[in-house]
Amino acid sequence: MKKRILFLFAIFCGLSCLAQTKLDSIQNLDEVVLNDSKLIENGKGFKITVLNDSVLSKNNTSFTNLLRFNSNIYFKENGFGMVSSPSFRGTNASQTAVIWNGISINSQLNGQTDFNTINTNNINKVVIRNGGGSVQYGSGAIGGSIHLDNTLSFSSHLKNDVKLNYGSFDSKNVSLVTDYGSDKFAFNVGVNYIESDNDYKYLGLDQVNENGAFNNLSFSVNLGYFISDNDVIKLYHQSYLSDREFSGTTVTPSNSKYEDKNSRSMLEWFRTASAYKSSFKVAYLNEHFEYYQNKDSEFFSFGKVNTLVLKHSLDFNLSKTLSVKSILDYNYFQGEGSSFGEPNRNAFSATGLLQYNPNSKLNIGLNIRQDVTSNFKSPLLFSIDGVYGFSKYYKLKINASKNYRVPTFNDLYWQPGGNLDLVPESSYQIDLGHVLNYKAFQFNLNTYYISTEDLIQWQPGASGIWSPENIAKSQSYGVEAGLNITKTFNKQEFIFSSNYSYTVSKNDETNKQLIYVPFHKANASIAYSFKRFSMFYQHMFNGEVFTTADNLKGSFYSLESYDVANLGFNYKLIKTTKNQLDLGVNINNLFNEIYQNVAFRPMPNRNFNIQLHYKF
Repeated sequence: MKKRILFLFAIFCGLSCLAQTKLDSIQNLDEVVLNDSKLIENGKGFKITVLNDSVLSKNNTSFTNLLRFNSNIYFKENGFGMVSSPSFRGTNASQTAVIWNGISINSQLNGQTDFNTINTNNINKVVIRNGGGSVQYGSGAIGGSIHLDNTLSFSSHLKNDVKLNYGSFDSKNVSLVTDYGSDKFAFNVGVNYIESDNDYKYLGLDQVNENGAFNNLSFSVNLGYFISDNDVIKLYHQSYLSDREFSGTTVTPSNSKYEDKNSRSMLEWFRTASAYKSSFKVAYLNEHFEYYQNKDSEFFSFGKVNTLVLKHSLDFNLSKTLSVKSILDYNYFQGEGSSFGEPNRNAFSATGLLQYNPNSKLNIGLNIRQDVTSNFKSPLLFSIDGVYGFSKYYKLKINASKNYRVPTFNDLYWQPGGNLDLVPESSYQIDLGHVLNYKAFQFNLNTYYISTEDLIQWQPGASGIWSPENIAKSQSYGVEAGLNITKTFNKQEFIFSSNYSYTVSKNDETNKQLIYVPFHKANASIAYSFKRFSMFYQHMFNGEVFTTADNLKGSFYSLESYDVANLGFNYKLIKTTKNQLDLGVNINNLFNEIYQNVAFRPMPNRNFNIQLHYKF
């Protein structure tokens, strides 16, 4: 591990020096920023939330905490730093798509993304899109999608960013980021290393979180080069290496560990002209895990998938009010594992998107998609969305869609228990949104309904072996509300933001709420800044959740509601035009709340984190 850190650090320093040398010879130009714009352009009738740099910096301990305190998404986490799974609008973890620079990175093994394996150290923007997005983003985008975007800025600049963190449970975090740009060439490169003993005390019990230590190393580099006035070549790469001991429960100890080795690389040729834009992407993704039942043993089970992605999109303006887009997407998946052999899958999709914008008040989108996937038939998908501005203060949004999720390699081939007769899950949903903007005040309100068929559920058979079946139908409906207020006066700034969701997600056969779906979830944050000083307070309420399908109450059948708060302070020790040094202190779980996200897996007691952040 230490050799890897030194090697990546050497690359980082070399690129930084190269950027510094070139910067002296270039002239200032107007800024050009390139990223994936389809999310906004082809989803104006959807609820979209953008988390900027200031929000990302407040929750630097984990991506899970970032979304937990700043969105409506509920997370199940098997103890701090362990496996973290989202529940978006009452759907399960495999029905939330995670999109990295325009391509899905959900696991082909279990269909999910472990949010504790995502590092936002060198991610410029996180975007949350509520509601079905399978037409644009493929299998799994039933509840919603989360987008991780790297932007490349073609302006004369060189920025370096160094963060050093130390916190409770002997937790350490070091990150280095360099961002460079000129009129022809731009890049950013980042290295991040985290480790923690993670041996927090279980509040109210005479136990500690044994076997919970973890460390991970992530590296990312993004490059862009104008080969002509209209053509840009871009390269994106991320690597992630993790070694985690798996915590036990309060009743069952553990001596296991889990190693992740994930990487993803993508080359893109982007061309723009007066009437059209074209993008061709070639991506290679590798996911690999090793599971050790006994961390002191040399024996392990494993699984891996190599993925090849070819994707072409063409945006064409037919007129000033009408545009069409096409997306052709080919994926080849090749798997290998101890428990599922060597499966493979081919998937091809063709997507058409139409945008009609007759005036400044109205925008309508119509999208269709057809997939051709080996092993089973995929349904024709569609979505329609629209937004109408009744005034400069109020907009009405609406969208409706059909979405789906294909069975994963684990669902089909896991031995013993896989089921080759599974068909894709499918859902219909509709969403009505209201957006009110008045000066420093922004309020949004969304109501939605989702009906899902052929849900894939793993259940024990007569022999005791668990196996997946298409047996259940479910429906989810609810309300989401968000409020943001920003006020500035006398060089002081106040920012208030909050989210609330009411979610009913039930099995149609039993009329019971699905497990680990809270009826109520809310969060709020207040941030204040004046000159060199800033502070924030975050608060999250999570309602009771059931842990068994029959919705019984009690310590063995449900988890009580809880309130968790964080408090942070920051002071700029140095603030000049070229240099800035910040000292920050965060206190997490301020009131020492006893709480669990998963039964018998307590979360940390009150803990602190100190950060030095140097920009130059």
